Amino acid sequence: MKVLFWGTPDFAVESLKELINSNHQVVAVITQPDKPKGRGKKLTPPPVKQLAQEYGIPVLQPEKVKGNRQLYQQIKELNPDISVVVAYGKILPEEVINLPKYKTINVHASLLPEYRGAAPIHRAIMDGKDKTGVCIMEITKELDAGDVYQCKEVEITQQDDIISLHDRLAKEGAKLLIQVLNQIETGTAKKTPQEHHKSTYAKPITKEEGKINWEKSAEEIFNQIRALKVWPKAFTKFRDKEIKILDAEVVDTTSTGEVGKITEIHKGKGFVVQTGKGKLLIKKVQFPNSKPISSDEAVRGYHIKEGERLGYFD
Repeated sequence: MKVLFWGTPDFAVESLKELINSNHQVVAVITQPDKPKGRGKKLTPPPVKQLAQEYGIPVLQPEKVKGNRQLYQQIKELNPDISVVVAYGKILPEEVINLPKYKTINVHASLLPEYRGAAPIHRAIMDGKDKTGVCIMEITKELDAGDVYQCKEVEITQQDDIISLHDRLAKEGAKLLIQVLNQIETGTAKKTPQEHHKSTYAKPITKEEGKINWEKSAEEIFNQIRALKVWPKAFTKFRDKEIKILDAEVVDTTSTGEVGKITEIHKGKGFVVQTGKGKLLIKKVQFPNSKPISSDEAVRGYHIKEGERLGYFD
């Protein structure tokens, strides 16, 4: 089939790779415009554009999709059999969704109808789920509410964070996408309506959500740290400075005490902090204007001692 691919970030790259290596033909890629990045604010193309250019696939980067007659005409001329959307970043209008013969399908990183919306991977980790998954669904006017072709369940382990789970879901989604496209082409694909009354919404992550509330349980804070490891990163106040907590481990799930207090220094491992319920071993931190370091290095370099406190106590 002739496929029009819509995608922007790293998550979409795996699906585009699988498509390029499949029997289907990618007629064009539509992605977000290049954006300034880094300290020098150098204009940088999205990961999907970089991959498409490697393979000589035409790339379109419209500033807007809704009401864009030029884009509509370009898609019409490309005459795709189907559109595939993977983390494109904007909602498509109905006229664009319905343009191809087999309309438009989407790779969504949750077990629908759970976690519709922008941040399903983050929310699954933050909520302490032990499984999530990826679904191939038909795009409709309502957000992530279309009929589902297939889903693949994926385990969330205690060792997972946003990076490892993101990468695993991207790979599983890409494989599932090709299976579904093959079924659509051969007329063997089956769709199942979602149970809308069971739907939940995964709202976008905000910077404020990185702020650690030590009154929460050790498990909740642990989930927050690993879910927000890329952005905004979990942060707290220590000695009147804001520091980032990049890695931790739950070492106690029941104890109570003075929240935010450093109760132990573990030589070679880091320091232990009391939460509202249980304790966390802090393993990796980042001080302002510094590189990430192990908590053991932080203990030695910053002379961190038992009895000191982390948190906002104004």
